[in-house]
Amino acid sequence: MYNPGMRHDPEQHTPHRLGRGMIILGWILALGLLTLLSDNWLESERNPNRQVLSRVSTDGTPEVVLQRNRFGHYVATGRINGEAVEFMVDTGASDVSVPGSLAAQLGLKRGAPMRYQTANGTITGFLTHIDRLELGNLVLHNVPASINPAYQEDDILLGMSVLKRLEFTQRGDTLTLRPLVTTP
Repeated sequence: MYNPGMRHDPEQHTPHRLGRGMIILGWILALGLLTLLSDNWLESERNPNRQVLSRVSTDGTPEVVLQRNRFGHYVATGRINGEAVEFMVDTGASDVSVPGSLAAQLGLKRGAPMRYQTANGTITGFLTHIDRLELGNLVLHNVPASINPAYQEDDILLGMSVLKRLEFTQRGDTLTLRPLVTTP
């Protein structure tokens, strides 16, 4: 009941206002946490091989086992010249294809221009070589590669200049890579 002689005390509503502020802060934190978790889940769906499974077979040969992502690709974290990168296995690529935006960061120098026929048409890339390429416990040296200024993705296509040095076996959703054993 309203009493005109009674004064309104602002301190009386402070706990109620504080409670509402805590609820709003709680929702903001919950939404932020959900966003972080969903981003992490989406990243693991795109690259299930952020921690590459390396092992040594019974005959002492190093192997890498990759899981296929939900889109049907083999994407994995590795290194080029000591820098962390993300590879996508691509048997249709002649060389390791490095986006132009990553080439300088990886210490790659543009060599002679070269024309490549891609799924998106003909492009001009630049020959280069990678001193050291690592994928799990597999390490390759002096790998022919190309710099592709037209490729706008952040992953590097792991093409035949690497894959021809490896034996690979696909079973179900896994791809096993191991060094190619050559007989003299």
